[in-house]
Amino acid sequence: MARGRLRIYLGAAPGVGKTYAMLSEAHRRVERGTDCVVAFVEHHKRPRTEVMLHGLEQLPRKDLEYRGTVFTEMDVDAVLARHPQVALVDELAHTNVPGSRNEKRWQDVEELLAAGIDVISTVNIQHLESLGDVVESITGVRQRETVPDEVVRRADQIELVDMSPPALRRRMAHGNIYKSDKVDAALSNYFRPGNLTALRELALLWVADRVDEYLTEYRSDHRVSKIWGSRERIVVGLTGGPEGRTLIRRAARLAEKGAGGEVMAVYIARSDGLTSASPKELAVQRTLVEDLGGTFHHVIGEDVSSALLDFARGVNATQIVLGVSRRKGWQYVFGPGVGATVARESGPDLDVHLITHDEAGKGRGLPVARGARLGRSRIIWGWIVGVGGPVILTLLLNTVDLGLANDMLLFLTVTVAAALLGGLYPALASAAFGSLLLNYFYTPPIHRLTIADPKNIVALVIFFAVAVSVASVVDLAARRTHLAARLRAESEILSFLAGSVLRGETTLEALLERVRETFGMESVALLERESDVDPWTCAGSVGPTPCVRPEDADVDMPVGDNMALALSGRVLPASDRRVLAAFAAQAAVVLDRQRLQHEADQAKELAEGNRIRTALLAAVSHDLRTPLAGIKAAVSSLRSDDVAWSEEDQAELLAGIEDGADRLDHLVGNLLDMSRLQTGTVSPLIREIDLDEVVPMALGGVPEESVELEIPETLPMVVVDPGLLERAVANLVENAVKYSPGGVPVLVSASTLADRVEVRVVDRGPGVPDEAKDRIFEPFQRYGDAPRGAGVGLGLAVARGFAEAMGGTLNAEDTPGGGLTMVLTLRSAGQGPLVSPDGSASVVS
Repeated sequence: MARGRLRIYLGAAPGVGKTYAMLSEAHRRVERGTDCVVAFVEHHKRPRTEVMLHGLEQLPRKDLEYRGTVFTEMDVDAVLARHPQVALVDELAHTNVPGSRNEKRWQDVEELLAAGIDVISTVNIQHLESLGDVVESITGVRQRETVPDEVVRRADQIELVDMSPPALRRRMAHGNIYKSDKVDAALSNYFRPGNLTALRELALLWVADRVDEYLTEYRSDHRVSKIWGSRERIVVGLTGGPEGRTLIRRAARLAEKGAGGEVMAVYIARSDGLTSASPKELAVQRTLVEDLGGTFHHVIGEDVSSALLDFARGVNATQIVLGVSRRKGWQYVFGPGVGATVARESGPDLDVHLITHDEAGKGRGLPVARGARLGRSRIIWGWIVGVGGPVILTLLLNTVDLGLANDMLLFLTVTVAAALLGGLYPALASAAFGSLLLNYFYTPPIHRLTIADPKNIVALVIFFAVAVSVASVVDLAARRTHLAARLRAESEILSFLAGSVLRGETTLEALLERVRETFGMESVALLERESDVDPWTCAGSVGPTPCVRPEDADVDMPVGDNMALALSGRVLPASDRRVLAAFAAQAAVVLDRQRLQHEADQAKELAEGNRIRTALLAAVSHDLRTPLAGIKAAVSSLRSDDVAWSEEDQAELLAGIEDGADRLDHLVGNLLDMSRLQTGTVSPLIREIDLDEVVPMALGGVPEESVELEIPETLPMVVVDPGLLERAVANLVENAVKYSPGGVPVLVSASTLADRVEVRVVDRGPGVPDEAKDRIFEPFQRYGDAPRGAGVGLGLAVARGFAEAMGGTLNAEDTPGGGLTMVLTLRSAGQGPLVSPDGSASVVS
């Protein structure tokens, strides 16, 4: 069966008319005789949208009960059984009610498409998964319901439903989107003009990128090489020279003149990787083009002109910006240059701009990549072979006559060997010395430096020229091989540094240890000082006896004015200082990050302390005064001589005093426990104990009929602090009883799970939504409309703190059928020592 086709109406915000446009399309298709049904459309009580449903077949929905409420969802089975040609499914990003066939509505749509049913759906730009962070930064609202971008991108047709922000706000003000009681709040929050404008821009750019993908795919499928100027794209050719900044700024100005202009800077590197561009200058230019909204590309190609044109045509560029050549006049004898070649071969559909700059005509001027040294031992062996080889070969050839041609080939072999070992100069010496020996011993007249036959003169000249040429090529190849290996090692080191920057996982000590290992040093230290007159201090070091001053180090690498990386052990060659500079800069960054992290942690602790103190004052101002006021009123009444209290009234007043005192004791106990947890002074006394010895004792503060206890006798012992466990369970049970409906007892049960024991406190109350499950464990948090007299909101925070102090966990889960379940997980006995929160092992008695 052929897969169905998906059409999506995309909008920037609610109310732009996506559902209305979808229903209008459905009416058009029905008029053409298409079998079209409404699988699920939500009109949100908008009159105009509701009217559009008239005349369309609507399939019945499926009723699902969740937490005591009945919800309606799309009945996928009914749609599959009806099997229309086209099904309308609104709100593609919707999350289905638990118990549905699929978790997300877009998964339901995938089933319909797989069954060969065409689907028309709607979605807002803020529901795309990749834009969640961007939308949250704009609107301040995190979208919980999202749809993967790939689902929307795979749609056969995407139609943008657009509306200007003023028009959308007018629709909102007229009550065409939300009810009148929600209009003011919506207009002043989510539907602010700035929010709507930003969301509209996101939608337009996303659709434009999708259209661009369609165009690129079409040109690739149909092998269209000709440039289509549907969008202004400007390619900037960079050489790595300082003039690149001028070219980038000029290209940015050109792009601003056309709507939707795009700048792409490209640097063409030779495939051997040994080009002469300055990495530092390229990094500056990359940052500049990205700051101006463009992109940077690094392309490898043998011919710069051809590679640049291929790149421009591949991205469907319309203009190329190049700088006037930096070559001097006499250098044009070697060719017309990149600019002239690109302009000649660009064709009529690609404009080429040659921009003048300060570096024009001043020569290339860029640092040339020099060959690496071959090493002292190789050079010595090269001279030995280059000078001693011809002598030994002469002695051997004097014993046998092979002919002048063979003799020359053997001497040429010695010259090549000298080039491989020692480079160019030993090879030149070998060629010169070998020519003299060939002339003296093997060219008539023998044992004389004169040459009788002119043909032999030509042969010796050719021998010398071939020897020099071969030696030059071999020497260059050897040096480049050595340099490539070195550059590969440097690239691996720099890749490590870049990865550590992105991941933020390298500590200062680990980085300094990497420096010590990389360069084979004895010790490495990062030194700093406040000013030029202050003494140096060590911010971090590895290895024995690190340097205390840069002057004492074998190698020192400055990092700014008042920081330096000091290495001791050996003197580094100049070629190694480039990588060392990268390590030094990274060490400074790591040090700054560690200090910023430390300051952030301190600020967070201070802020948390301030929040706790503020909440504590707010709690004390009411929750502690209320029982005190009750106690004072009851005592004043009992002491009054104006009223003769009966025994029943006196008992009631005394009971009120006792109840108020119990509440005060409970509140003050929780406050003290929370202060102990906040200051880290909780020291649990861990030992093995049975749950049935502790849990029943924790139920003394609640009525007996309000709790059901199910603790099997076969449970293993747990490793806990009995006192902390009792307080934690007591707080959990009191919280559950508080929110559980009357007549429905709270269930406290226990079971084993691998090497853990779980204690579950189950209630049938209103429950807590997923986004609030972690928040209820924060201090001074009371969920929903809990009255002020219900406590200061410390019970669950204290319970979780005690659980973590014992090495356990406390989490909240939904109770099947409605309600909330607190899951307290503890370590069972026989699992080894627990690790306390401070990192020390607690002894199990």
